[in-house]
Amino acid sequence: MSETPQERAEAARVRRRWINLGELVAVLALIISALTLWNSYRERTTTEAEHAQESAKAAKKAAILILKATPDKEGRTLSLAPRSDDQAIQSQKISFPAKLGVSPAETSSDARIDRNWFAGALVSARKAAGVADSPGDARLPVTIETHFLVDGTEHVDRAVYEIGYATSHSFIGGTDIHLRGLSRTGAVRSGDAGQQQIDAIWAARMAPKK
Repeated sequence: MSETPQERAEAARVRRRWINLGELVAVLALIISALTLWNSYRERTTTEAEHAQESAKAAKKAAILILKATPDKEGRTLSLAPRSDDQAIQSQKISFPAKLGVSPAETSSDARIDRNWFAGALVSARKAAGVADSPGDARLPVTIETHFLVDGTEHVDRAVYEIGYATSHSFIGGTDIHLRGLSRTGAVRSGDAGQQQIDAIWAARMAPKK
């Protein structure tokens, strides 16, 4: 049975609607695909940026050295170590106030502070400044320059520290120095700047009390 002209026209319109619908579906699929790709790219870019930022923060944090000190039983030495396990000390230079007349002490690998480096000079400087020769706790400003490694990369830290110590006195032995601990005051830009700072701290601390 042959189609009438009206039926053929209606069939043609139906085919055109299906074609238009198919084109619309294809366009929507293309848009969805493009949006998916864009979201994926944006998420990847954001993740990479966050990872880079976190890595930069971690690297900056790792490059900041904070020393911890462990005294032996007699208070003769302070063993020094980084608080961060990611850091490894290579060498150190410990400088003292100029009034002590003591040369800087340098160590390699065996990071420490030994009272034999400065105890006699410290006792003499205290007496010269008129400090009472009686038992008690006190602090000695020093600068510590540390060369250390973080993931194979060398860094240098220069900072002013305070050595905590206690004094004891005996009629025969005189005044003894017993090391107690170490506290960080702040970073300095150079060894000269650090020396000036600890000399100023020492002068202010030894100045006669009014």
